[in-house]
Amino acid sequence: MAEKEAVAPIRPQSSPSGKVRPWQVFAHRDYTMLWSSGVTMQVSMQLRNLATAQWLFDSTGSAAQLGILGIFQLLPIPITLFGGALADTMDRKKLMVITQSVFLVALAGLTAAAAAGALASWQIFAVTGVTGVVGALGNAARPAMVSRVVPKSDIPHAVTMNSSTMQVAGIMAPLLFGIVYSFFGVTVTLALATALTFASVITPMLIRASGAPDGGARRISPQVLVQGWGFVLKHPILPGLYLLDIGVTVVSFYRELFPIFASQLYGCTPEASAYFKKCAAQVSWLGSVNGMGALIGSLLVFFTSRIQRKGLLVIWASLAYGLLLFAFGFNHNLWLGMLIVVALGMSDAVTMTMRQAIVQLTTPDAMLGRASSAHSFAAMGANQLGKVEVAFMSASVGAGTTMVIGGVVSVLVVAIIWNRMPGVRKYRYVESLAYGGDGRGGVQAAQPIPAHGPPAASPNPTQHTVSGGNQK
Repeated sequence: MAEKEAVAPIRPQSSPSGKVRPWQVFAHRDYTMLWSSGVTMQVSMQLRNLATAQWLFDSTGSAAQLGILGIFQLLPIPITLFGGALADTMDRKKLMVITQSVFLVALAGLTAAAAAGALASWQIFAVTGVTGVVGALGNAARPAMVSRVVPKSDIPHAVTMNSSTMQVAGIMAPLLFGIVYSFFGVTVTLALATALTFASVITPMLIRASGAPDGGARRISPQVLVQGWGFVLKHPILPGLYLLDIGVTVVSFYRELFPIFASQLYGCTPEASAYFKKCAAQVSWLGSVNGMGALIGSLLVFFTSRIQRKGLLVIWASLAYGLLLFAFGFNHNLWLGMLIVVALGMSDAVTMTMRQAIVQLTTPDAMLGRASSAHSFAAMGANQLGKVEVAFMSASVGAGTTMVIGGVVSVLVVAIIWNRMPGVRKYRYVESLAYGGDGRGGVQAAQPIPAHGPPAASPNPTQHTVSGGNQK
């Protein structure tokens, strides 16, 4: 039987004016569906993470229990790389639906156990491990679909809008958690998370754009994985970005450890009669203000379109993050701590959004799944290693001291990346030269790099991602 010829997927075209306002990405129906799936899944995951972490801490009083939870979240991280290959070899929409359906079943089981009064630590660890493996397999599918649902010229705005709205989810989820968990308990909180997960399963089915990878679906082979690794390692910018994220986050991850900070830094107690002395209330407010800061940081990225040196923005935002860790560790006032967390969220969001945009802009479609999975591997691995490190260090030397040590290491990491991997700080995005008439152009210096890596003849390892002219 003759093999069916692969047809390249049709992608949206950019607006004739070439000028894109941030909210215009919602004019693309498929983007709206993809965005909706991401938001509902994000709120659901945060509700589950907050509820299970708070239940564990309330039940055991042990910071080390949250470290153990971090270990279960860490174990599936290597599978993320295989997930990137899946996103480049099978239908990305189907991959989202399948993996999120497993999340739905697992979360429903956890909710049933809580309703029956049989919730136990091992169940939380088991569900965390299973959903971690499944999430690792499907994480690359959603970012790999972005270039299918918006034209290339809209990608920076789509990535920033994704980040901004995820931060809104980061505000709403802790607020929902604080109210629902404080007044209704863990069962209702998990039930709400389950309902939101169901919505995240349905919306990818409504996307009309093809989810099939360029060239059609194909089998995963060791060569596919090796090719993806080779692309990332030879890329003039991505290794530096990923190492910067890992080096800073491993020593400072705080977002899912607010029960520890609320207890050790601000003196909360689960039995307190005053709402703001309850641990769940303090955790919800710290989580919400972190989301507010992240939202502000993501929105600030909208106003950086005229700044060519995007890599330099990542460097400075990472340095600010490291310096803020000193203030976070030394402070014991809840209200001042909330302001510091806002600033931490802002700086973290700027670096995250810029990294995602650079991956999208400098990677061809055929490699997007694997490049996105490398980004997820670095980010998720750093988050979970950081969760383990910060939890056990806090149990050993205290949360404040842990954050100060994290600040010292973060500043040193930024200095090393600045000095040893200059491709990050030299990266330029020249918008005036970015887009061709087909709406799928690239950046003069950040044209999608071929799947086999940058051309060997390049005399300057950053010339593919740094604009021409005088570089300083």
